[in-house]
Amino acid sequence: MNTTFPSLTVELLAGFFCLLILTKLLGKTQITQLTPFDFISALVLGELVGNAIYDKDTGLNYVLYAIALWGSLIYFIEYITQKWKKTRGILEGKPSIVIRSGVIDRNQLRKNKLDLDQLQHLLRDKDVFSMEEVAYAILEPNGTVNVLKNSPYQPLSKKDLHQVSESAVPLPISIISDGVWVDENVKQTPFDKPVIETILRQKGMTPKDILFAEYTPDQPLYIQLNHYPYVKKIDLG
Repeated sequence: MNTTFPSLTVELLAGFFCLLILTKLLGKTQITQLTPFDFISALVLGELVGNAIYDKDTGLNYVLYAIALWGSLIYFIEYITQKWKKTRGILEGKPSIVIRSGVIDRNQLRKNKLDLDQLQHLLRDKDVFSMEEVAYAILEPNGTVNVLKNSPYQPLSKKDLHQVSESAVPLPISIISDGVWVDENVKQTPFDKPVIETILRQKGMTPKDILFAEYTPDQPLYIQLNHYPYVKKIDLG
């Protein structure tokens, strides 16, 4: 059967309105909190409707059936996760604390296939430009990060505003990541790599001991180690 413009129009409109109704029925969380299961559902639904519409041998009834069947499966899964809380972790995923008490949890990073560059990117999305600001960072099942800042970096209240003086805000830069020098960032500091290495050795450290090191002008070097005591600050002079 050849596809005609009228039949294609009818199938497109039917698919559009069915998906719109399905989205309304499933609730706003399908949009605002996209979990891995929701992502797969969206891909499959789009593929089903697309193939059904443009396949010459597929009629409108198949389009509607495909949407109804897959929508029923999604609704059933959502019902299960609401009814039995234990299934939520399996079907929707669990939040992971990737920074705990200011310390990066490498095991959680590995478990969630997240590297330090990606973590920094997610933190910048939350207006966090320095690891030193973070007390806790929680990776949500939808891939976003929620951050609880350390007390000195909490938002100011109105009564504190009069105490704030205007000054230039320096941008922190990472100079060591996963034990490896970030050479292009080291060049932006007033210190050469050998100088920093010498200072680190004097403090009993090597780059391989360091998970993350962050330089901020006029402030001590902020370091997260691979071992206890985990967090250190050293003056570069």
